[in-house]
Amino acid sequence: MVRAAVLPAVGAPLEITEIDLPDPGPGQVRVRLAAAGVCHSDLSLSNGTMRVPVPAVLGHEGSGTVVAVGEGVAHLAPGDDVVLNWAPSCGNCHACSLGEVWLCADALSGSADVYARTAAGVDLHPGLNVAAFAEETVVAASCVLPLPDGVPLTDAALLGCAVLTGYGAVHHSARVRAGETVAVFGAGGVGLATLQAARIAGASTIVAVDVSPEKEDLARAAGATDFVVASADTAREIRALTGKQGVDVAVECVGRASTIRTAWDSTRRGGRTTVVGIGGKDQQVTFNALEIFHWGRTLSGCVYGNSDPARDLPVLAEHVRAGRLDLGALVTERIALEGIPAAFANMLAGKGGRALVTF
Repeated sequence: MVRAAVLPAVGAPLEITEIDLPDPGPGQVRVRLAAAGVCHSDLSLSNGTMRVPVPAVLGHEGSGTVVAVGEGVAHLAPGDDVVLNWAPSCGNCHACSLGEVWLCADALSGSADVYARTAAGVDLHPGLNVAAFAEETVVAASCVLPLPDGVPLTDAALLGCAVLTGYGAVHHSARVRAGETVAVFGAGGVGLATLQAARIAGASTIVAVDVSPEKEDLARAAGATDFVVASADTAREIRALTGKQGVDVAVECVGRASTIRTAWDSTRRGGRTTVVGIGGKDQQVTFNALEIFHWGRTLSGCVYGNSDPARDLPVLAEHVRAGRLDLGALVTERIALEGIPAAFANMLAGKGGRALVTF
């Protein structure tokens, strides 16, 4: 029995309770969590913006230590420090055959499995495959990546989602080049990672945009050269900071129609707008045909930073070891399982960066 945060139904409060976690079966690994980040996607799963089988244990951004392996697992052993990968690629679908593993058709198939039970015997599903909001979890071996040397185990949880997403948005999706100008909309966990990634890429001007003026210090510490409080004048302010042209690249990390539209309006003619934020189906963004032609901008979605975790994790680790990437700077509070509901409330209120559950 281990303690976990259980979502009993969509829209219901999380319940901190003990669950019955089985030993790992063939091809599975049991991991003792060191930390789990509280991501906006977890909030979206809990409130129904994104679909998840319930009851479920949420949490998809985690790191920990292997405590047991099932039959057939040869690349991992008890005692190995690891990062959880919530979207493992199958290697067989059309997207994987194209090398676009972040779009794997079967990446989330494990979320429908029953992986544990409550003390009363109720079946539980692993939210986004890995169920990181628990002291321990059992996952497919494909959901586990060895942690490279030189990365603190607790902070390494952030590599599992926020950093892969933010770094990938800059380096894989928008492909920011040295000297370009960048605007990042939203200075939460993913936004702060995106700002650091833009700095690593050598962007000349990096504008952070957020509804909360209190986030300016966080944003500047992450690499922002300028900070704009979101308003109806945001696009005009960004153009004023970039010679009236607009930025080369805008990265939207909020998932709101109005913010996506503003990011588009803040991008120069011929520039790139990348949308990382996950919005609801009710968030409709409108463009007219003439402006699409006239501005010549590229608007693209970005899933998991268009990243291949197995390829990118060693690259990120090298940035950490070299001091270019500061994982701890993304964390604004370290909490216990009981603190997750308050962390959700802070996200809704636009407060703070990443909350990190530590065990």
